[in-house]
Amino acid sequence: MPDEIKSDSPPTAPADVAASAPAASAEQPAAVKPAAKPAAKPAAAPAPLVPTDPAPPADLPVPAFVTALQARLTGAVEQTTYFVGDWSVIVPVDRLIDVATCLRDTAESAFDYLSDLTAVDWPARTGARFDVVYCLYSTRHRHRLRVKTRVADGTAVPTVTGIWGAANWFEREVFDLFGISFSGHPNLRRILLPDDWQGHPQRKDYPLEGPGELLMENPQDWLKARQKAVEADIE
Repeated sequence: MPDEIKSDSPPTAPADVAASAPAASAEQPAAVKPAAKPAAKPAAAPAPLVPTDPAPPADLPVPAFVTALQARLTGAVEQTTYFVGDWSVIVPVDRLIDVATCLRDTAESAFDYLSDLTAVDWPARTGARFDVVYCLYSTRHRHRLRVKTRVADGTAVPTVTGIWGAANWFEREVFDLFGISFSGHPNLRRILLPDDWQGHPQRKDYPLEGPGELLMENPQDWLKARQKAVEADIE
């Protein structure tokens, strides 16, 4: 066999591969622009200082237990609202007992169960600062209703313990945490906090550092006093 021809030159690529390879360019590649930053999301709207009570949709029929209440107690329902599937009626505090009795005893209503009783504090609302809310349920008809009454600070609400016995402990809790008094309650005293506790923690103007701020104008004085008490316990 003939001797192989040796060469110092590099091997040549096939013609078709050489044709498909991109030609080298002396120009520098263009600078890559940075990706645009996404637009900042608009800030969320601040929570309302006072509540809004939405009216029910125009095409939604009012339940029979609401219309029966309006027919039996003229003027006792100041407003009817509907929110996330629940009906509410707002009533004046001086008609609360009449409304509660009617809702319990009327056949269309039969609200025999007080599932909850609470309050909401709206310090920015002039006049009636608090909403006292009664959550009712009918074990016979399986429907629900919220009853709301608005009261000013220092105004007593008539107790409903004679209508729903469970209100006894609910009203004591509202008295303890909000400072709302219930006239006619058989044993109105604190239920969660000590009897000598200062203030009502569920009020929105309650000091974050606890009741000690009510005794001292400067919060730093309260913090120093608390630290001294802790150090004394350690020693």
